[in-house]
Amino acid sequence: MPWLTDLYGALSATVHDVLPIAGIILGFQLIIIRKRIPNLRRVLIGFIHVLLGLTLFLEGLDQALFPIGKLMAQQLTDRGFILGHLAEGGSALGWRDYTWVYAFGAAIGFSTTIAEPALIAVAIKAREVSGGAVTVWGLRVAVALGVAVGIALGTFRIVHGSPLHYYIIAGYVVVIIQTAFAPRPIIALAYDSGGVTTSTVTVPLVAALGLGLAATVPGRSPLMDGFGLIAFASLFPMMSVMGYAQLIHYLSRRALPPPKRGV
Repeated sequence: MPWLTDLYGALSATVHDVLPIAGIILGFQLIIIRKRIPNLRRVLIGFIHVLLGLTLFLEGLDQALFPIGKLMAQQLTDRGFILGHLAEGGSALGWRDYTWVYAFGAAIGFSTTIAEPALIAVAIKAREVSGGAVTVWGLRVAVALGVAVGIALGTFRIVHGSPLHYYIIAGYVVVIIQTAFAPRPIIALAYDSGGVTTSTVTVPLVAALGLGLAATVPGRSPLMDGFGLIAFASLFPMMSVMGYAQLIHYLSRRALPPPKRGV
């Protein structure tokens, strides 16, 4: 069966990639620390779960997420689909005619980020450390909104054909300015939030969307224009999380009673 062959290939690749990590951890435990691994049976069972989970995940990417991302990009950029949603059909399409592409990019960026396991883990830890000041859903929604805006802007860049570095430079200028005014406890969390978005769920769909979009929009190159969406997904959550923190700080200050004046 072909699917069994593909699954075996994914398992072999996973074992090949994970074994060096296990070897380093085992080497440091036995040679440097010189202690036996506690709960060895539990660790081995967990290691097997990791191998099986990564194998199924990689196979799922290849069979579902990559194809569907490319397919959606092809369908949304199809000339017949676009002209069917325009009030007046024209011979040449401009960047304004790809509204559904931008909407899909924003929606897929928001939904995949909400489901991102790495972000959920960071949000739970942030709530524990902050004593509840940073809520799990507040952080997840703030990051997801940043990714949604970033992916929408990134798809616009691919359609429009403008240089990537202009957007990235301008974005980091905004981040630097926000850093100067944002509450200090939230700055490191905001920077980390940009990194956790580029993980297991978001990256495959976003990468497939960018490559599919660059391959179907006339005049775009998958190599030159197809990549870069992940950079947007990493950049804009920093802005949204710091903006969220600044908004909460402002609202909390407004809720405080005014100081009493001396008689």
